[in-house]
Amino acid sequence: MPMGKSMNAAVVAWLAFRAMRWLFLLAYLALCLHFVLYRDTHLDPYGHLFPGTELLMFALPLAAITCGFLELMMRERAGLPRPRFGRDWAMQTDRAA
Repeated sequence: MPMGKSMNAAVVAWLAFRAMRWLFLLAYLALCLHFVLYRDTHLDPYGHLFPGTELLMFALPLAAITCGFLELMMRERAGLPRPRFGRDWAMQTDRAA
């Protein structure tokens, strides 16, 4: 590892859940945009949603929320500090060094 620092498994899991949450949200927004632009491909002749579209419209946000809860759990398990309002994560410095 560079500079003798090793990555904790809980931190890796926290970062993975964080990335998955954003990917699910972006996928949901892309689906919503596709639905608005190409509504006819998602509706049957009676105006009902196709089951696949309905599943994605409900499953993607629920998966993002679940990943958000798991992200919070892994942040606590990793011992990472809770963010304060207005805090910039990119500007963190190690004061012990």
